[in-house]
Amino acid sequence: MIQIGAMKNGKGELIARKSLSKSLKDDWQKYLMLMLPVLLVFIFAYLPMYGVVMPFQKFNIVKGIWGSKWIGFDNFIRTFTLPRFGRVLGNTLLINILSLITHFPCPIIFAIFLSEMKNRRIIKVVQTVSYLPKFLSTVIVAGIVYQLCAPNTGLLNQIIGALGGSNIPFLTKPIPWLATYILSGIWEGIGWSSIIYIAAIAGVNPELYEAAIVDGATRMQKIWHITLPAIKGTIVLMLILSMGGIISIGFDRPYCFGNPLVTDVSEVISTFVYYVGLAQGDYDLAATVGLFQSVVGFALVMIVNAVAKALGEQGL
Repeated sequence: MIQIGAMKNGKGELIARKSLSKSLKDDWQKYLMLMLPVLLVFIFAYLPMYGVVMPFQKFNIVKGIWGSKWIGFDNFIRTFTLPRFGRVLGNTLLINILSLITHFPCPIIFAIFLSEMKNRRIIKVVQTVSYLPKFLSTVIVAGIVYQLCAPNTGLLNQIIGALGGSNIPFLTKPIPWLATYILSGIWEGIGWSSIIYIAAIAGVNPELYEAAIVDGATRMQKIWHITLPAIKGTIVLMLILSMGGIISIGFDRPYCFGNPLVTDVSEVISTFVYYVGLAQGDYDLAATVGLFQSVVGFALVMIVNAVAKALGEQGL
C-alpha cells in the first residue's frame, strides 16, 4: 500500500498515517467535496495558461493559438514603444502607490479602533455599515460618488456653496479626481479589509492586556506594545501580497470613475487593454500587457518576501 507519510502523536512519537487507498475509502466524502473546487481552479487558473504563448505570436483569431505565426518579442517592443503606454503605466503606478500608502494602514487603524470599543451593539452597527459598500456593485458606488461630487448639483458642492465657498471640481480636474478616487476606495474597502486584522487581534492573549493594566499602561501603550507586535506577522503578510498588485489594477473602478476630462490620470493599464487590445481586436497586445503585469507582480512579491525574511519576519 502507498503510505501518505508519518506524523507525531501527542507524546511526540512517530506514527504511520493511513495508506492512500484506506484514506480514500474512509474519507471519500471529503475528497468528493474537494473535487469541485480543484476542478474549478484547474479549468479557470491552469487550463488557460497555454495562452501565455500569445504575446510571442501574431495572433489570428481564425487560426487560433496553435496556428498563429510566431514573431518572438515583437509584441513587447511594439507595446513598450507606444507613447500612450508610458503614460498609462505611470498612471497605474501612481494610483496603486497612493492607494497602498493610504489604503493599507486604514483597515489596521479601523480594526484597532473596533477592538478598543466596549459596547458590542455599537461595534456590530459600525461593522455592518463599514462592510456595506463592499457588497454594492462598483457601478452603484461610482453612481453614489458622482451624485455626491457632481460639479453643480452634487451634495458636497451644495454644502460648500451654502457655506460661502466655491465649487470644487472633484470629477473634472486631475488632482481632485485622483483624491476623490483614492478616498472613495478607502470608504469602499476599509470595513472588508479590516476583517483579517480583527481576527488577528481577537487571537491576542487577553492576559497580556491584564498584565499591562496592572503595570499601569495606558491604552495607547497597550496598542503600541501588545496589539501591534501581536499582529505584525499578519501586517507583513498582507503587505507582501499587496505589493504583488502594484503594477496591476482592476478594470471596474477606473472605468466607472473615469471620464474624458481626466483621461490623463484616469487611463490605466486595465482600461488601456480594454480599449486598445480587446475593443480593437488586438488580442496579442492585450496578452502581452497581461504577461508583463504577471511577471512584474510575481517579481515584486518575491523581492518583498525576501526583504521581509531578511528583516527577521516569517514572510510567505
